Amino acid sequence: MPRIAVLATLSTALSTALSAAVALGPAVPADASEAPRTSLRLTLTYPGHDASGTRSVTLRCDPAGGSHPRAAPACAELRRAGGRLVHDPDGRVCTAQYSPVVAQARGSWRGTPVSFRSQFGNDCVMHSRTGTVFGF
Repeated sequence: MPRIAVLATLSTALSTALSAAVALGPAVPADASEAPRTSLRLTLTYPGHDASGTRSVTLRCDPAGGSHPRAAPACAELRRAGGRLVHDPDGRVCTAQYSPVVAQARGSWRGTPVSFRSQFGNDCVMHSRTGTVFGF
């Protein structure tokens, strides 16, 4: 076979292989660092108390971390709830004692901006509606 024909055949084969590789994309899964992250600043404020009545933590998910004391369960609850911070009461019995607490979240859930604020009658009611996310 003439040398030019061999080079042309090799060139065509290489071009076809490269085109297929580009079209199919990488064979390995995308790096987890490319996925939208969850990073939230969670704050609890107790109206009527001084500044010491405010607590704040950070919650990061995928992987779970931050200063939240129960980051892994909180991230799991958020995943199950599709990022919703408040759900129906969990069935626990709470007293009617009025000791308000304001729960706030700022940041992002899997790349979507989050700006949440809700006031509850007391800690028990808040935990009944927010689970471990505001459990700090």
